[in-house]
Amino acid sequence: MNIDWLHRLLKGLFKDHTSEWILSFLQDSQGQEKGFNLIDKGISIISWFSNIRQFRTTLSPVKQWTGAKYKDMVKVWFSALAPLLKGHPHYFKFIKSVTIFILIASYHSHTKITLKYLQDAHCAIGSNIHLFLPYRKSHSMRKIHKIQSLLHYIDCIREIGSADTSNTEISEAAHKNLVKNGSSSSIKVNYILQLLQWKTHLFHMQSRLSI
Repeated sequence: MNIDWLHRLLKGLFKDHTSEWILSFLQDSQGQEKGFNLIDKGISIISWFSNIRQFRTTLSPVKQWTGAKYKDMVKVWFSALAPLLKGHPHYFKFIKSVTIFILIASYHSHTKITLKYLQDAHCAIGSNIHLFLPYRKSHSMRKIHKIQSLLHYIDCIREIGSADTSNTEISEAAHKNLVKNGSSSSIKVNYILQLLQWKTHLFHMQSRLSI
């Protein structure tokens, strides 16, 4: 099992697991509505810097994110959450460890030092994950087991290389271009045939343009 950086780390570890838990914790400690507002405010005031995206709109109502937005969020969410976790050092350490693991796992190449950083981040995640047990949903014990399985990713990087070799981000881009765009262009009646015809016309047009 190698790292699928898009689904297992960005969407899984970051969005579906850690962000849900920390939001539940802030709602419990700060109040239901205040928890949302504090996160939105913290992220919206992040200062501009090279390769750092500025989020000027509220994020809580967003239901669907792209891989690029996940990446941008990981870069800033730790700075936004740090003031909110003052007085909760173990929660702070957990968020820090998750951020470090995701960012280092995205490296295009690794050394023994970077793999040691991944190992340390994984140990910190495992030692503090029990803090979020009260905030998990009834069906999310499986999510905790998935986080513990991150240890196997380090071995896979040693054996077959960086996460670039198994990242599904490229195939997701092709899926959007060939399936989602085609589906939105159809009239949703006998859509499979329409989708195949749309692809055929698209490839013919691209072939003509390439001549």
